[in-house]
Amino acid sequence: MIYLDYSATTPVSYDVLESYNKATRDYMGNANSIHSLGVKSKVLLNSATKQICELFNIQEEELIYTSGATESNNMALKGVALAYKNRGKHIIVSKLEHPSIYRVCDFLETQGYEISYVNNDSEGLIDFDDLKNKIREDTILVSICAVNSEVGIRQPLKTIRQIIKKENPSTIFHSDMTQAIGKISVCMHDVDMASMSGHKIFGPKGIGFLYKNEKVNMVPLIHGSGKFNDLRSGTPPLPLIVALSKACRIALMDLEKREDNIKKLNDRICKELEKYDGVILNKTKYSIPHILNISFTNIRPETFIHSMEDDEVYISTNTACSSGDLSTSVMAIYNDKKRAMSTIRISLSYVTTNEEINKFLNLFKMKYNQLNSLLKDNK
Repeated sequence: MIYLDYSATTPVSYDVLESYNKATRDYMGNANSIHSLGVKSKVLLNSATKQICELFNIQEEELIYTSGATESNNMALKGVALAYKNRGKHIIVSKLEHPSIYRVCDFLETQGYEISYVNNDSEGLIDFDDLKNKIREDTILVSICAVNSEVGIRQPLKTIRQIIKKENPSTIFHSDMTQAIGKISVCMHDVDMASMSGHKIFGPKGIGFLYKNEKVNMVPLIHGSGKFNDLRSGTPPLPLIVALSKACRIALMDLEKREDNIKKLNDRICKELEKYDGVILNKTKYSIPHILNISFTNIRPETFIHSMEDDEVYISTNTACSSGDLSTSVMAIYNDKKRAMSTIRISLSYVTTNEEINKFLNLFKMKYNQLNSLLKDNK
């Protein structure tokens, strides 16, 4: 099997799974309970939380555990919108966001909020002048992802934050960092809020976090006892949190070295795919090497994906959450509907090997030629 869909999800690493299993076996108590089993679990919970916060240089009260980035995005946008509705109802997002951002925005529009979509240039970078012009006195929130999930565009969050705060110091800056953490270096202090998912960094599904600067107010979406966290009530999922802590530690190791190796693999793939007349690379100078997006001019993406799958090679169309739909990101960058309707995403990881890429490229050539011949024969 050759797996090249790491931006959709990653397998749970052995070390992370071991941490999860140990926490499940040895820490059965509810961390909210006051008896000895609960206290034992609470000590482990505090230790895992402290480790995550040290990795990202944030305070423990600024970390909110969630089920993943979709919940974190919902919590951030809805929570801030409700908390600051008396200050304003204007929100700005980019045209390169994950569907979980857009669906929240659609909902907020039904509640009387105004959503503005900031433009990007031909390289996918946020148009700074357009952002500056769109920020108003009643702009309460700007949400721009750190790395786009389809084309891998990396945004300069620090610069974006400076523009936002200069135009309106009260405007809160949120970033979906799901495709950034574990791939590139990030700084939580470049933003006011940030979302992530553990299953993107070889952790288990069902756990993630929302970073929220202590100065930001937010209305909780989930109400309960609030004993663990009044912004997200419920029994803390200790094994998942411990696993997330271990996954974060592993994910942030040797980032630059890993990125250099992935870039070499990406360059090899690009060099080969550029030889095909019917393949277009959707890549700009701001794309990180972990994500490579291509478009076919003559083959249906779904047909090609299933053809590769027959030989246990796994790639995907755009994002896992919008499979088969028009790629909004490719559309935003190239303004070409046909190109945006025929995309395939190849996503790499530091565990991807040269041997896997060799096999992928050989199979790509065989499948492409077979399908291309069939199309010519049917004309």
